[in-house]
Amino acid sequence: MQGPALAEGQRVEDYLGRYERNELLRFLTCGSVDDGKSTLIGRLLHDTGRIYEDHLAALERDSKVHGTTGGGLDLALAVDGLKAEREQGITIDVAWRYFATARRSFIIADCPGHEQYTRNMATGASHCQLAITLIDARKGVSVQTRRHAFIASLLGVRHVVAAVNKMDLVGWDEGRFREIEREFLDFCGRIGIPDPIVVPISALGGDNVVTRSANTPWYSGSPVLGLLESVPVERPSPDAAFRMPVQCVIRPDLDFRGFAGRIASGSVKPGDRVKVLPSGKETRVRRIARAPEDGGDASVAWAPQSVVLTFEDEVDCSRGDVVVCIGRDPAVTQRIECDMVWMQEAPLVPGQQFVLRTGTKATNCTVRRVRWLVDVNTLATAPAETLRLNEIGRVELECEERVVVDAYRDCKGTGGLILVDRLTNATAGSGMVRLPGEDGARRAHWETQALATLERPEERPSSVTPEERERRWRQRPRTILVYGPPHSGKTRTAHELERKLFDEGAAVVVLDGQALRRGLSKDLGFGDEDRSENLRRAAEIARLLNDQGYVVILAMVAPQAEARAKARELVGADRWEERALGTANRAGEGAG
Repeated sequence: MQGPALAEGQRVEDYLGRYERNELLRFLTCGSVDDGKSTLIGRLLHDTGRIYEDHLAALERDSKVHGTTGGGLDLALAVDGLKAEREQGITIDVAWRYFATARRSFIIADCPGHEQYTRNMATGASHCQLAITLIDARKGVSVQTRRHAFIASLLGVRHVVAAVNKMDLVGWDEGRFREIEREFLDFCGRIGIPDPIVVPISALGGDNVVTRSANTPWYSGSPVLGLLESVPVERPSPDAAFRMPVQCVIRPDLDFRGFAGRIASGSVKPGDRVKVLPSGKETRVRRIARAPEDGGDASVAWAPQSVVLTFEDEVDCSRGDVVVCIGRDPAVTQRIECDMVWMQEAPLVPGQQFVLRTGTKATNCTVRRVRWLVDVNTLATAPAETLRLNEIGRVELECEERVVVDAYRDCKGTGGLILVDRLTNATAGSGMVRLPGEDGARRAHWETQALATLERPEERPSSVTPEERERRWRQRPRTILVYGPPHSGKTRTAHELERKLFDEGAAVVVLDGQALRRGLSKDLGFGDEDRSENLRRAAEIARLLNDQGYVVILAMVAPQAEARAKARELVGADRWEERALGTANRAGEGAG
């Protein structure tokens, strides 16, 4: 094996110990097909002396048969080991490689670029802290480049390096590089990737891969390896909320009952008060149990360690449960909203049933709806009824049992999920949980179709018919929305209308947006999306009251025409009226 030799007087134990203590960085290479991902990894391994001499000799022989460099050394073959990969000259499956330098150790995921294997890229990205996306200098930023960068951002990959490859084929043109750099940085800014870096390289020639190249005097940044060695690696914070999905219960004898699992976030120590979810039972940690030959019980444990906990109380806890710290609870729900990357040839459609896996929990689930589809070129969202292979969108699922989840950005271990085909056991989709209150999640509460008040078949409809209610109240139920900007007189107008209708014998109710904010909507702010959500909640109540025969008057700001249209659809167009007010005409009017 090539590489740095021992310094004079240096012991082998010291040499190996230095590498064992290295900080570990997991990164992936992604991008469009034929952009040079495998070649870049092969070049990194070759130029850092991490290819064994016999392996190098075999690569030289294979390059004459399978290579794409005209008989010269094809370093992509160091990673593409499958027969089909060598025959086609593409990467099909994720290839994992390990190497180390004096400053850091690395685990590399070489992800396929072909659109057909986008699911493999998502799998690799879920384990990584940094992504290197390859861009062919001749072709520029492609759809697959954008798709891979967007998936990386969804999966919480915070560090992205764009390697503009094959610069030698465009004559090391700085203008071409700057054009690609501007386009890529603009895209990253729109998807929320902080501080992306763009590097001009030639993976085939080794320019700016391990060492600086004389062909790019206009580039003042570090080569790829320098960036890999210097990028800050986020370590799991012991101050994060404690989460431990239970893997199994260990009961070797009558005197010991331990709960084994891998800590997904935070830390734990004996004496900590914890809660077992979804049951909600509280207890204290008695021990972090370890065998005597391993040094005895631990005084503290943190993510991502695998541990065995014992509790002071006999609580019901089994595989699929999650042990959490008290006061920073995750969501316990049967309805999950997530950003989904679809991975099956057959499209995702509402009504389909899958096995949902999150943490150590597995339960049956049903697809309630596809809310929208993301255009990876423009990042615009559009209503959709289905997701097709490699498409990304917002999906709502309903689980057979309650599951414990966090927002994916807060905890990957309890915020990630997969859908498994119940017949083939193949992974059908990968999802990142979104919770109400996250950016972009508020609008997802809206239903695009009015649903029956009683959705579950086991719930019986009322024996009192709508016609009987109309005869009793001598009125037809309807909802009247009085809307306008703050201080425009909405509340005053609504109560004047209420007085008039009441005097005429109507059964009438006023729902004021500001009054709702003191209770039902106290979690909302005053942005457009929060005002839209306040209107949705009021419309849900109005629909229920209309079903009971009442006339409902809503006094709301309701600034968005789209939100008002959805409210009308939710309540029913035949029951809906709107009255718009203009500029402010009364000081002190509510801002609901």
